[in-house]
Amino acid sequence: MGNGSSREGKESRRSRLKQKLQRFRTHRLHLRTRFSRNAAGVVNQRAVTVEDFSGIALLTLIGADMKFKDKWLACVSFGEQTFRTEISDTTEKPIWNSEKKLLLEKNGPSLVRVSVFETNRLSRNKIVGYCELDIFDFVVQEPESACKSFDLLDPASSNVVGTVFLSCAIEDPVETEKRFAKRILSVVDYNEDGQLSFSEFSDLIRAFGNLVAANKKEELFKAADLNGDGVVSIDELAALLALQQEKEPIINNCPVCGEALQLTDKLNSMIHMTLCFDEGTGNQVMTGGFLTDRQASYGWMFKLSEWTHLSTYDVGLNTGSNASHIVVIDRKTKRLVEELIDSKIVLSMRAIYQSKIGLRLMDQGAKEILQRLSEKQGKKMNTVESAQKIPSFLEFFKDQINMAEVKYPLQHFKTFNEFFIRELKPGARPIAYMNRDDVSVCAADCRLMAFQSVEDSTRFWIKGRKFSIRGLLGKNVNPNAFLDGSLVIFRLAPQDYHRFHVPVSGVIEKFVDVSGSLYTVNPIAVNSKYCNVFTENKRTVAIISTSEFGKVAFVAIGATMVGSINFVRKEGDHVKKGDELGYFSFGGSTVICVFEKNSIRIDEDLLANSGRSLETLVSVGMQLGVSTRTFAGST
Repeated sequence: MGNGSSREGKESRRSRLKQKLQRFRTHRLHLRTRFSRNAAGVVNQRAVTVEDFSGIALLTLIGADMKFKDKWLACVSFGEQTFRTEISDTTEKPIWNSEKKLLLEKNGPSLVRVSVFETNRLSRNKIVGYCELDIFDFVVQEPESACKSFDLLDPASSNVVGTVFLSCAIEDPVETEKRFAKRILSVVDYNEDGQLSFSEFSDLIRAFGNLVAANKKEELFKAADLNGDGVVSIDELAALLALQQEKEPIINNCPVCGEALQLTDKLNSMIHMTLCFDEGTGNQVMTGGFLTDRQASYGWMFKLSEWTHLSTYDVGLNTGSNASHIVVIDRKTKRLVEELIDSKIVLSMRAIYQSKIGLRLMDQGAKEILQRLSEKQGKKMNTVESAQKIPSFLEFFKDQINMAEVKYPLQHFKTFNEFFIRELKPGARPIAYMNRDDVSVCAADCRLMAFQSVEDSTRFWIKGRKFSIRGLLGKNVNPNAFLDGSLVIFRLAPQDYHRFHVPVSGVIEKFVDVSGSLYTVNPIAVNSKYCNVFTENKRTVAIISTSEFGKVAFVAIGATMVGSINFVRKEGDHVKKGDELGYFSFGGSTVICVFEKNSIRIDEDLLANSGRSLETLVSVGMQLGVSTRTFAGST
């Protein structure tokens, strides 16, 4: 009895483990892919329109030539997806021969990033080099499928550390449609003669998951076999599928992955199945299901820890409030990137800002501690000794700080704060539509959230119960012009260029200082329902009067370690959009711009990302929006 009970216990534990792993895989698939389920349980692919569909790219990562021996893996990031190869043998010349199909859209991403990592099986693998390429340029410059080499650059120094070899073939939408029937036929064409026997045809119909079609497979086979030779050719299968699509679609499920498809959406069903099909090249298919190359490259110990915290990687609000990783979308590359932040800091911030107990500690004196800590740290970062921290800071953020853009060489900076408030070379941040004052631009290098109304901002992002425009601007600014206005949040992380610029052209009416605390402006605090970061932190409000947007409130908000907000303009100054307005000293910090109601049409991509609670990585001078007054007058 005892042994039987023990075996049953083991089986029960094994069963529970299998269930947990299955939930984990299902959860990851749900997060990582472009699919969601409707109320009926049918998988909906994010719809691609005929106008947007540009084709399918088959990218093959062949291998690399590195400068030392190791076990290597490579990651390919494209839009909101990242894929990885298998780990190579110990060598200087890893061979992966790994491929992945990528969906190309007219207004979608085209820039691919390839990152190569040396592996460490117990912890995080280390990025050694990366390259970026535009798929369309790659194909235009080289014959399709030709192998091309790209230099791998060290993220810290931009020195060449190796070479990676790739090939890419693109089929346009017409080619995709032409090849569709052949791909479906190949799923069950066991003898590879390019034709389907009745047995093979029956297997295919069953794989389609349509019970009605399966029950009349003899009738369908006869209808497909137009010449009566007892087999169905590619052309005959294509004709059947086209006819049935108009009459009674027979493909309920993808015959490769088994996912349910939208019966009435021929284009997106075809795209889904095309991306699923094995092209028979013999190459490994890269592993998907990752958001960023950093996540894809983690060693097995880290992945094991992920299994116990299924929500630690996600996009949207959970990355700020609950997760140990902050994922944002790069506006330029349309790729998801991970924001670096020390895990110990994440834990401490969550303990303070995501709990009633933590905020109660704040009310009992921790605010004063943060104030003194910020003042002390600010003084420390102004000492000559603090310059010794610059190299380690650059190493930690090595792929997020471009020293080639910085105005002065590294040896110019005598203190850490001098480096922190570094200037950029002229032209490093082009200003969008410089001669059009009806176009507003981004005020900082930052992670941006934009909302057409304050109501939207509290629904998708700001969770403090007491947030209001009146509270944000303080008692000495009349809020009436800004009530129900549009709100744009520019969050600067420590690695960012920390000078902020004017988003609109106009005249600075006044500056108003508002005293307050120095909470962190990290999303963990902003997303907390227990604290009101933006209305309680120390801040300075600048009111800018413009012809195109009316009044604009520019609010510079201090944060933990940022006791100093510095302006380089004064009241009465005429400013041009893109002009430098001021800078923050050491730490993270935030700027909020409030526009009058119905005065700006914020760019759609920024609103769409913010509606997903997903911050957008932007640079100074990128377009923010257009004046609705000018827009309305021109139509």
